[in-house]
Amino acid sequence: MAFEKVGYADGAVELTALSACPESTPRGAVAIYPTFMNTTPGVEAKAQALVDAGYAVLIGDFYGPETPADFDAAFVAMARLRSEPHAMRRRLAATLTLLRSRHPGIPHLAIGFCLGGMAVLEMARAGEDLLAVASFHGLLETALPAAKPITPRILVCHGDADAMVPRKQVIGFWEEMDAVKADWHFHSYAGVEHGFTMSHRPDGSANPAHDASAERQSWAAMHSLFDEVLA
Repeated sequence: MAFEKVGYADGAVELTALSACPESTPRGAVAIYPTFMNTTPGVEAKAQALVDAGYAVLIGDFYGPETPADFDAAFVAMARLRSEPHAMRRRLAATLTLLRSRHPGIPHLAIGFCLGGMAVLEMARAGEDLLAVASFHGLLETALPAAKPITPRILVCHGDADAMVPRKQVIGFWEEMDAVKADWHFHSYAGVEHGFTMSHRPDGSANPAHDASAERQSWAAMHSLFDEVLA
């Protein structure tokens, strides 16, 4: 299946989303926030799996024309994006605005991987109108902790050996969510590292952090939550 490229913008920054729909009426529309490398074959495979399950999808764009070409550049780009939290949220919200304009009248959900996992949690914290969000090996730390009730149901799928998210941040996230009475599920996989849902790196080499069991369990948990909120 070929994704349709869709132009949109965050102020003066031109962005490009990837869109796809099932042949039948979609169950819902899912915004997909990719990894810190922006979209990758692994992210697009996840999007295709959601289309096959009956969802319309829209893969967002973090960086626009400045999409990084390698890991080092991606870390710099991610740090730049995260350095201005309010501006970052505006960038993330632009994807949801596009999703709603393309798919009005059906339920809206969001998922994300790595930086994208952080993105969906930021959108929940910001009060975006979503039925549910699912974060896969997402970053949990935030400069703008939730200060009011959160609307979406939240699923966090986390590798307990993730060096980018120490346990102190895990506990901090739990306490943050409890303080605003969020409806959250947190699945932690023992011995599993960051990036566990992706079998390959963007360059096609095997990803040593991939964990097939955690990938299956987390993806099933997402579908279970989506089935529940859409029932």
